Amino acid sequence: MADHLLTELKDRVLYLTMNRPDKLNAMSAEMMGGLVDHLRRAATNREIGAVVLTGAGRGFCSGGDIRGMRERNEGAGAGASSAPQTVEDLVAGLRRGEDASLMLHEMAKVTIAAVNGPAAGAGLSLAMACDIRIASDAARFGTAFAKVGFSGDYGGTWSLTRLVGSAKARELYFLADMIGADEALRIGLANRVVPAASFRDEVHAIASRIANGPSVAYSYMKANLNAAINHEFNELLDREAWGQIMTGLTEDHREAVKAFLEKRPPTFKGR
Repeated sequence: MADHLLTELKDRVLYLTMNRPDKLNAMSAEMMGGLVDHLRRAATNREIGAVVLTGAGRGFCSGGDIRGMRERNEGAGAGASSAPQTVEDLVAGLRRGEDASLMLHEMAKVTIAAVNGPAAGAGLSLAMACDIRIASDAARFGTAFAKVGFSGDYGGTWSLTRLVGSAKARELYFLADMIGADEALRIGLANRVVPAASFRDEVHAIASRIANGPSVAYSYMKANLNAAINHEFNELLDREAWGQIMTGLTEDHREAVKAFLEKRPPTFKGR
C-alpha cells in the first residue's frame, strides 16, 4: 500500500504531502498519525526552516473519508466481534489527530498550506491552522461539515472566525458552499493566489525564502502573532519587548545589520 504521507526536505523546507490522490487526499489514520509525528520532529530539527503542507494530485485534502464513514456506520449494528469503542475512546482518538492542527499553529517554525486544489472539511481546517495559505487558481474551499451532518473539527471554527470574521464564518459553516480561490483571497482566507502552471515553483520560492531567513526572529514573531489573537495590548508590549531584546542578542541580528550597511544580502544561521 502506498504511503499516505510523503516527505521531502529541499532548501531547508520540509514538504509534507498528503497522498491519497484517488480520494482527493481524504484523511486516514495512517496519514494523520504520520503528519503529527513528522510535525513533532520538525519542530526541533534545526535543519528545517519552514514546513509546507500540500496534497498529491489535483486536491489538497477533502477531509474525512466519506466511504469509510459509511462502512463504519453500516457496520455499527452488524454484530462485530470486537467491543464497540466508548464515546471517550472516540473523542480521544479524534483529539490525537487534531494535534496536527495544534502543531501547525503553535510550532516555532513558519507553516505554509500550499492549497493546490479542493480543501474541504477537516482538510480546510488543516490549511487554516497554517500561518500562510498560498492557493492555486484551481483551489476551492469549503467547510463541508453540514453536508454530512457533522459540526466540525480540527480547529476550523476557531481559525475561520479569526481569519474572516464571525458573520462570514457562520455563513460558510451553515451553508457549506464551496468558494473559489479569488473569493478566498478577497475575504482573507487565502494570502495569495498563483497560477496552477507555476504553483509549485512559486510556493517553493516563498517557502525557501522563509526557511533561510532569521529563524529565531520568526519564532518570536509567530509567538507574538498567536498571542495577539487573545491577549491585551499591554501584554503584547511586554512580550514584544522581551523578544526584541532576545533577538538583538543573536548572531543573525548582528549579521543582518552588517549586511545592511555593506549593501549585501544577509546569511542567516538560526542562532
